[in-house]
Amino acid sequence: MTTSPVAYPFYRRRWFVPVVVLAALAIGYFLGGGGSGGDLARVSEEATQSKVRFWTCSMHPQIRQPESGLCPICAMDLIPVYDEDSGGKGGPRSLTLSETARNLAGIQVATVERRSPEVEIRMAGKVEVDETRLGTITARMPGRIDRLWVDYTGVQVREGDSMVDLYSPELISAQEELLQVAAAGSAGSDPGGMMDGVREKLRLWGVSGDQIDEILRRGTPSEHLTLRSPMSGVVLDRHATTGMYVTTGMRIYTIADLSHVWVTLDAYESDLVWIREGQEVRFEVEAYPGESFEGQVAFVDPVVNTHTRTVRVRVEAANPDSRLKPEMFVRAVLHAGMPEEADGPPLVVPATAPLITGKRAVVYVQSPGDGGTFDGREVVLGPRAGEHYVVADGLYEGEIVVVNGAFKIDSALQILAKPSMMNPEGGAAPAGHHHGAHPVADEMESEEPSHAGHAHE
Repeated sequence: MTTSPVAYPFYRRRWFVPVVVLAALAIGYFLGGGGSGGDLARVSEEATQSKVRFWTCSMHPQIRQPESGLCPICAMDLIPVYDEDSGGKGGPRSLTLSETARNLAGIQVATVERRSPEVEIRMAGKVEVDETRLGTITARMPGRIDRLWVDYTGVQVREGDSMVDLYSPELISAQEELLQVAAAGSAGSDPGGMMDGVREKLRLWGVSGDQIDEILRRGTPSEHLTLRSPMSGVVLDRHATTGMYVTTGMRIYTIADLSHVWVTLDAYESDLVWIREGQEVRFEVEAYPGESFEGQVAFVDPVVNTHTRTVRVRVEAANPDSRLKPEMFVRAVLHAGMPEEADGPPLVVPATAPLITGKRAVVYVQSPGDGGTFDGREVVLGPRAGEHYVVADGLYEGEIVVVNGAFKIDSALQILAKPSMMNPEGGAAPAGHHHGAHPVADEMESEEPSHAGHAHE
């Protein structure tokens, strides 16, 4: 009886291992410039004549064999690791590459320099009323509103404009007292300077000097007090209506001077290092596409918003023609530079130079006088400024660092069991690091009996 062949996973089929081996040899050929091993897997050209410490796998550095052969996990050719004390260059974190290897790896370098990096910070926000330019009209005495001169919001008023006619019995009594004191004064009697006291009481109630003089000239009290605007601006809120009785301190109008406005922006925490008071900010609003406005940073909120993880930045902007309206949406750009240190501008490196793992940053520095030796060095980075990182510690001005190909150098150090970005202590990688559920070599041994059994059937 003939049975159909059992479908095996692709990694257990006869053709898989030869294909893997051929692919590995091809990759080794191109990386090694035509040889049997890549230059990035050697410490130096002289080290090829050194004593071999052990043989390891480029994919599984935890494999260490005393002799050459195949990796027991992936069946790739093992590569030699040479004794550093037998002709190798550099220290435990150094790698020496030939010119051919550097070209194959695409190694590019740049000089550590001092400069004032500039960063572009983009923020969003809205236009708001300048809180320092708000005013209110309140009732300074109890009474009844008999007339509202401004009966809707949005009206532009000027300082001194009539706003409310208020009837108040207390005001009528104060006016009669004023006239009595004035009559007594004309007769040559003003005990204790009562006239000054009465005039001051009326002034505190909102009666202007001109109105007091008019009362004295007329000789009769006025039934209504006209409250006037204390400032020029726009009426934002009307809190009372005609015929309403008001008490002392009750608000009647809220007025805002919109000749200057605030632009409130949201900045990320990571951008705060660049934002300072007095910086120029350019912004746009959707109402006027293609047109930009300017303002200055006046205040940075000391508290972070716990929901958005942003900080409010207040920009003050002139608005002489009232084109900027409160609640308009704003997109702003701030160009900032790093403040100079005592010894000049800060040290910077291209953003592609450091290899960052979260807590650590590693930079590969070219050894002086030897263009082929690169030393790994941990550095402390400051903020990122566009295409550069500020260096807080670990590098010096004039040193040459790798800006392209650093990861390849780091990978070669891992293969050589040297300290690297991912393995700072060096040595073999953890034994549990596998790229498959079963070693290929075990699959090769178990595959033949299975096929033989099907043949017998």
